[in-house]
Amino acid sequence: MKTYLFSLAFSATSLMCFAQANISPAKKQYKTIAITGATVHVGNGTVIENGTILFGNGKIISVTANGQVPQDDVSKIVATGKHVYPGFIAATTNLGLTEIEAVKATLDFEEIGDYNSHIRSIVAYNTDSKVPATLRSNGVLMAQPTPQGGTVSGSSSVVQLDAWNWEDAALKTDDAMHMTWPVTPRFRGGFGGFGRPQMSPEALAERTANSISQLNSFFAEAKAYSEMGKPEVINTRFDAMKKVFSGDEKLFIAAESQKDIVAAVNFAKKFGITPVITGADEAYLVIDFLKENNISLVVKQPHALPNNNDDDVNMPYKNAAILANAGLNVVLSIDGYWQQRNLPFMAGTVTAWGLDKEKALSTITLNAAKAMGVDKTTGSIETGKDATFFISAGDALDMRTNKVEQAFIQGRDINLDNLHKQLDKKFSDKYAAEKK
Repeated sequence: MKTYLFSLAFSATSLMCFAQANISPAKKQYKTIAITGATVHVGNGTVIENGTILFGNGKIISVTANGQVPQDDVSKIVATGKHVYPGFIAATTNLGLTEIEAVKATLDFEEIGDYNSHIRSIVAYNTDSKVPATLRSNGVLMAQPTPQGGTVSGSSSVVQLDAWNWEDAALKTDDAMHMTWPVTPRFRGGFGGFGRPQMSPEALAERTANSISQLNSFFAEAKAYSEMGKPEVINTRFDAMKKVFSGDEKLFIAAESQKDIVAAVNFAKKFGITPVITGADEAYLVIDFLKENNISLVVKQPHALPNNNDDDVNMPYKNAAILANAGLNVVLSIDGYWQQRNLPFMAGTVTAWGLDKEKALSTITLNAAKAMGVDKTTGSIETGKDATFFISAGDALDMRTNKVEQAFIQGRDINLDNLHKQLDKKFSDKYAAEKK
């Protein structure tokens, strides 16, 4: 037993040593910097040729075409022929809440139970994760770590991806409460696994109706609680809902079919809330309804199969373009955490299926910032906002030309090294040496 415990302790120590971060967060900006000569993709649909970006103390001072650069104590970065983009934002991801999918101890994005409104993802966000550094190399500089599971999953927060701890990382804590709209599973008939008969369509529909009834009761009680003033006994689940009803926190509802999207929006309206719909596979069927209710949408990655057998096989590719061209605020997302490095290329795919390239850029920059309520400080390269952007040698939405050469988060010149690059260099050196 002692030998086993010693071995276990040694293994844990070894794992901790391997997991130590070797890339320190950048120091605070101390000198004003001017980037000149670049093509500036503002993020709001505007492109400035031969632009000049002046920034200091972590904020953008000015963005001009052919701007004059002050000569006194200003560092200059000549970016002629290159492109500057706002930092990309990864929406509704479990980035920083999971590290190794096969190791349960590193998974911290889901809690037991159906109603977990008191859960806050930000306190579990791991700034020592090896993954964010790999995303920064493709221009993803911010993210929305999001809890999952249950009916009401808890609150997400918006973070920047170069920090010592979650307090440093947070751009906005508790930006949105996340929930999943109850749906009726598809009935296939026959027997389920292990010879047990499946529930009838009527029983499944009744179960869904009961779930919606429970959800209505939860929100009604939480709203009544929020209007009580200072209650004698604190209910943590209801207390966490106060900011949702006051409008200080968004409500993100996962819904796929047109019927569920309409039901989810009407449900939220009943409690005085304008929700953000995530998933939204059939949102293109209810565009007028969504526009009337000023609904933002977080749509899934285009590299996916359609939900139904009789759907247009190309609909996942076209969905974002159809919705954005109709005038809706569309945010593009991608499943998982390490996969977020491909987020800009998903936006690039959307441009091939009917969306203007600058509008596609907005789906992972300014539109995302608007949906999360942080557009006053980030999401575009505009005067007064955080100096969070990067310089690419080519088109950042194209995997063939995306080459991030320098990146800034709140004015800090961040380190673009990562474990993947280190391993590439290590083994490139090894096999190069063997050939000699």
